[in-house]
Order: sequence, then C-alpha cells, then structure tokens
Amino acid sequence: MPVKGTTLTSFRPLMQGANGMVVASHPSAAMAGLDVLRSGGNAIDAGVAVGLALNVVHVDDCSFLGVAPTVMYLADQKEVSTIDGLGVWPEAASVDYFQKHHGGQMPPGVLRSLTPAAADAWITALSRFGTMTFGQVAASAMNLAGNGFPMYRYLAGRLRDAFDQYNAHPSTAEIYLPNGCLPRVGEMFYQKDLAATLAGVADMENSHKRRGREAALKAARDHIYTGELGRKIVTYNKQMGGLLTEEDMARYHVQITSPVSVNYRGYDVYSTGPWGQGPTFPQALKILEGFDLASMGHNSVEYIHTVSQALNLAFADREKYVGDPDFVDVPIDELLSEKYLAKRRSLIDPGLAWPGTPPAGDPRSVRATLDGEPQSPNEAVVPVGTAGVSGGGTSYFAVIDREGNIFSSTPSEGTKNGGPIIPGTGLAFSLRGSQSKLIHGHPASVEPGKRPRLTPAPALVMRDGEPVMALGAHGGDHIPQGTLQLLLNVLEFGRDPQEAVEEPRFYSYNFPSSNTESKYEPGMLRLEGRIPKSVADRLQQKGHVIERYPDWWEGSALYCAITRDPMTHVLQGGADPRCEAFAVGY
Repeated sequence: MPVKGTTLTSFRPLMQGANGMVVASHPSAAMAGLDVLRSGGNAIDAGVAVGLALNVVHVDDCSFLGVAPTVMYLADQKEVSTIDGLGVWPEAASVDYFQKHHGGQMPPGVLRSLTPAAADAWITALSRFGTMTFGQVAASAMNLAGNGFPMYRYLAGRLRDAFDQYNAHPSTAEIYLPNGCLPRVGEMFYQKDLAATLAGVADMENSHKRRGREAALKAARDHIYTGELGRKIVTYNKQMGGLLTEEDMARYHVQITSPVSVNYRGYDVYSTGPWGQGPTFPQALKILEGFDLASMGHNSVEYIHTVSQALNLAFADREKYVGDPDFVDVPIDELLSEKYLAKRRSLIDPGLAWPGTPPAGDPRSVRATLDGEPQSPNEAVVPVGTAGVSGGGTSYFAVIDREGNIFSSTPSEGTKNGGPIIPGTGLAFSLRGSQSKLIHGHPASVEPGKRPRLTPAPALVMRDGEPVMALGAHGGDHIPQGTLQLLLNVLEFGRDPQEAVEEPRFYSYNFPSSNTESKYEPGMLRLEGRIPKSVADRLQQKGHVIERYPDWWEGSALYCAITRDPMTHVLQGGADPRCEAFAVGY
C-alpha cells in the first residue's frame, strides 16, 4: 500500500531474478536453496535443501519427523503433483481407544504421535524428481545445526512464549533452554545432536553409493524407518507412553497424489488434496469468481465482507465433508464444481454476515444447503461459542528454477508442541494427531492408519500451461485465508509479490477450529490494525463481531510468494516482514 507523501509501495525491495528464486521463512534456509540452484540443482533439489534447513532454523514449527505437504510443477512432465508429507495414526489408535483409556480426551504429548513424514517426503522428492544426493542438499542444514546460527527475534519469542513446554522434558530443555536460560537474540544457538542425526543419514547414503543413487537414498530412508534411528524413535515413543510401533514405521510411505484445482479467470490454481484442508482455499476462490472484487476496492468494507463470507462457506463444507479420502468418501469434484459453487454463492448476503458458521451445502444434489437448513443469515440462530485451541504455527517456502519447475511446501510440526526431544537425536515427534477429532463418523476422526485433516496447504498457479506463481501461508486455519488474500492481492489488485505479502490481512473465526479441542467464536472477524477504523465499524454494522490485531501481527507472519512472467520468465519474490522471511534470487 503506498505511503502518503512517498513513492514507496513496500518496506522491502522487490527481489527479482532470471535464473532461480527462493522464498522461505528464514534467510539461511533461503540461502541454502539458492546455493543448490547455483550448484546446478533443480527446484526439487533446492526445495529439499530449504526444507532441511528450516528443520534446523525454524525448528519451533517444523521438524525432520514432522509434516511436509508439497505441491510441485515438473516442467519436463508438464504436470502438477503433490506429496502428502503427512503421517498416519498408529494401528493402536482409535476413537474407542481414547474413550476407553482417556475419558474421550486426547492428552497432550506423545499419544498424539503420527508416523514421521517429513523425512520420507524430502527423500522421496529427491529420489523421484531431484538430481543430487541427500548429503549434498543437507550440507547447509548440518552446518547450521552443528556450527550454530545466531538466535533471531522470531524464534526467541516462540521459545519465550512456550517456555513451559520447552521446560517440561529434560531432553528438550537441555537444547532449547541451555543452562536453564532462554537464548538471547544474537547468541549462537547449537543443535549438535540434530547435526549428528542428519550426518548419520548422509553417511548411510554414502555407504551405499556404489549401488547407485536411488539405492543409496533408499538406504538412507531405511535407516530412519526400519533401521537404527527408527528403533530409537519407537523405543522412546513407547517409553513415554505413545502408541507408535516398529510395524507402523515399516509400513509407512508418503503418497504422491493429484492436487485439487480450480480455474479462476483463466488461471489454474492448485493446492493439496482432501487429506488436508487443501480444497478450502480453491473452493472459496471459485465462489468469489462471481463477484467483481476489483471494483469493490482493496480491503474495502464490501471486499472484506464478501471474502470472509466465501471463506465461511468453504469452512462449513470442510467440516462436513473433508477428510482422508482413503477412509472418507469425499465428493471433491462436486465440492469444486461451478454449478454447486454458484448455489453456495447465493448464500452471501451483501448486507448481513452469517452469525455463525453457514450451513454445509449438498454438493451431490447441487443444492446450496442440506434439507431444513437456513437459506439466509436472517434465518440463522446465533450459536453458542466453545473454548478450545485456535491458531497455530508453521513455516513456508517455495522455489522456482530456470526451467520453471516449482517446489511449494509448508513443513510443520516442531518442538513447541510440548512433546519431548528423543534423547541423543535432536528430533521431535510429529504430534499432528492434534488435528483429528474424537467423534465417530466425523470426516477427521481418529482411525488406525488414517491421516488427520492437516491444515498446512501450499499452492501454485499456472496459466495456459505456464507456471506463474507459488504461494503459501502459515497458521492453522489462517492458511487458506491468507493464501486467498495473497492471490487476490496479485490477480485482482495488481500487487507485486512483496506488496502482496505486506498488505494488511483479516481472518474469520466463524467456524470450529481444526484442533481436537475445537475453539469456536461465532461471527468473529479480526483485522490487522492498518485496516481503518471506519471499515471495522461498518463491518460491525453488517453483523460481524470485530476485534483488532496489531498493525503488523506476528501471528499472521511467514507468508511468501514467487511470481513468474510467462513471457520473459523473470521471477519476482516476496517475503513477509512480520518475521524473518526472506526472498533471494539470481
């Protein structure tokens, strides 16, 4: 947004390049990817390097055993695909188990453990679509872990805010609270055990290199899932009361699947599948195609009202229909069809907000709502809110290389989740089971071998067969909302990617959150402080419950985007100044 009296349109210079671009939630991770690109690696090689580096420098919110959902464009195949990068529940887990043993509650900690996924995602991406070795792409991560990096403001704040969780287990405290103290900004921070663990994986690969690249990478993966490291993971999980077994580890593999997609005004927009909330952002986007958003004006009353209502409709359908398609019959084609979404669009009243979550639709019958549900906000009853957990933290990065390959990924699940570090490894369990429900028949219910409904959902955009954008966001249920706003900032309002990530944001909370302890705040809409009070007041008159965030809310940080001109192939990168996100290119 231009600053009155100046020619500035953003607070950071727009990063541009012709050969490659990396955006990531920490400068060192972005540089790790750039180093790989300059060394001749492709976007997949560079993406894995960035992901591994983030597992070190952004370890609060993503880890080597966590989750790493990824959407990729492969230029030589002219194909978009996804790696789910999401673990599954152990065979011993079920709704009945938690009802019988824990009073229908899901205790914090290792009982929420899924099979590790990010490690398999990185190695699978490298093996199937990359060109380099694990040792090569992990070099920066190993250096950052073993030789340390200066503690930075965002991570220091996360450690401070989650002090009790980090102090709950000696194996965690000894790393993240050295000598019982919070690390200070500017102090060198070390993760020697993590460095040794990554080096052990690289050594296993190197010891099998004579068998060929793929066999060597398989040996590295086997070390994690069925070898010595895998046994350490299982043994400690059991010791701490978890359900993970060696059999769970051995049978697990990430899935390479088709993305979900919609066409928006000539742009093909892709996100991850219904095993997560990937369909939510495209569904809201397609609902909005029926409005002249540009004429409303950026972040105007009409614009914020319309976008938030479209999101609420998509969240209502997510809650009713979306879950792991290996277990749930998700009507994904119907949910994203133009005829159905035109019906859903009719539920948006320009003068009145829904006082609670709108009713879910009936996609199979192409009806706006199910039988007996209200057809307008005027007919709806104000629901009762519930206490619980909302928000969340994640990281994001994207890479686009000279050939137009794209690696767009949202790795998540780090050390601030309250679980212990596995002694001697520097590794945290994936506790993403926290996004499953203990309700029989719910699409996101706990079942053996089932994936929870994951919130991280990266995206990319194509036009006429050419890659034009990679984008993503962090923050649980904020992710589809932030991704949508980023994209609209570019496509509808002509912002460059740096301007797009800096624009003030807004978030609806008018739906049950994704966490097992679902928080629900009927009618709630929160705005960053730079959105004028006059806009907030008029939104309140339309029935929204309004609260304000700071001007630059850190909980809305870590948004990044890369655009690619389909004619010139010039790349532009934007990274969020609300945190240490960074864009580099050449």
